[in-house]
Amino acid sequence: MPITDEIKKTLTDPTPLYALAGAGDLAYEKLREVPGRVEALAADRQGAQDKATARLHEAQELLAGAPAKVTEAVTAFPTDLKVLQERAQGFALQQVARAVELAVRAKETYDELAERGKVVVEKARPHGDAEPTELDPTIELDPTIEPALAPETAPAPAPAPAPKNPAKARKNTPTVAE
Repeated sequence: MPITDEIKKTLTDPTPLYALAGAGDLAYEKLREVPGRVEALAADRQGAQDKATARLHEAQELLAGAPAKVTEAVTAFPTDLKVLQERAQGFALQQVARAVELAVRAKETYDELAERGKVVVEKARPHGDAEPTELDPTIELDPTIEPALAPETAPAPAPAPAPKNPAKARKNTPTVAE
């Protein structure tokens, strides 16, 4: 019964709930910092406008010389296809390594959120409650039960078997008194 074992394991593992509680706590913590950041941004507004104006002038200067730079870049492209192929393979390998690194970081973040959530849940739990080792599912799975069919696909119930002795069946049938 590997499917039922997997379902039981999924239902009894509290880690996703802890991760959710940890993410909520982290979001709450970050939202409490918003008013201070808004005040700081309001104070730096004039400085930001000056920086934006300076960057706009830099961008305009760069655009003035852009056609010459594009022509230079196009002529500098390597014409050897083997070099291009090697560069493409190197780039692909770099991206695979980056994807693996991101997956590891995602797992670490998930684990950190789960630990944070566990702390939040323990703080919120009344002191009289004992810490459960695992969540108890409310439904016990019985592997012998077939899944229910949808009403339109359910087979019609079988008719009741006819009595073997019709006379005896009439005696046992209640009659309505007039």
